[in-house]
Amino acid sequence: MRYPSDRPLSLPEWLVLCIAGEQPTYGFAVAGLLTRDGRLGRIWHVSKPAIYQAVLRLERLGLVQVAGQRHTGQGPDGLLVTATQSGCMAARWWLRQPVAHGRDVQPELLLKLALLDRAGGDPRELLKEQRAEFGALAAALASRVEASTGFEHTVALWRHQAMSATMQFLDDVTKQAELAPAARPNGHRRSHQRPTPGQAQAGRRA
Repeated sequence: MRYPSDRPLSLPEWLVLCIAGEQPTYGFAVAGLLTRDGRLGRIWHVSKPAIYQAVLRLERLGLVQVAGQRHTGQGPDGLLVTATQSGCMAARWWLRQPVAHGRDVQPELLLKLALLDRAGGDPRELLKEQRAEFGALAAALASRVEASTGFEHTVALWRHQAMSATMQFLDDVTKQAELAPAARPNGHRRSHQRPTPGQAQAGRRA
């Protein structure tokens, strides 16, 4: 995907865009999801200043529209963020992309799975693509175990077993997802209630 900028979006920027793509949302609601105890923050925490900078860059790129006070001591809390049509398209594209490295399973792949779950989406295509992405790497690591000796063998064995555990994880989550359509009638998106202005004010005081 091409970006109207000199660099791709960062992970915090993708997260803010995907959350805003679900429906218009206030900055305090985004921050709540990404706190250390939040539903997404338990996977990967993002600070309020980072969220604020992400919102501003997404706006400059035309991926979100922003309303509300920009210069407050509460950072992004008072901003109402709405994904544009191009922003929604970009978010849907990103959620379908497998990660490139095993180290990116946590947090990036887990965050994508969590966002798909929030939206009532089917993760099976992403999981299939992810398994294909890692398949060649897993085979190469197995060959390296057989061909190496000494401490190089120890490192190769560790990497191979870590990748094997990741592949098993993908298989297990795929099996879980195959049972999920019964809990997702007609594949409808889950509803996330938009915060009211009163809730926004309460959130800024919290």
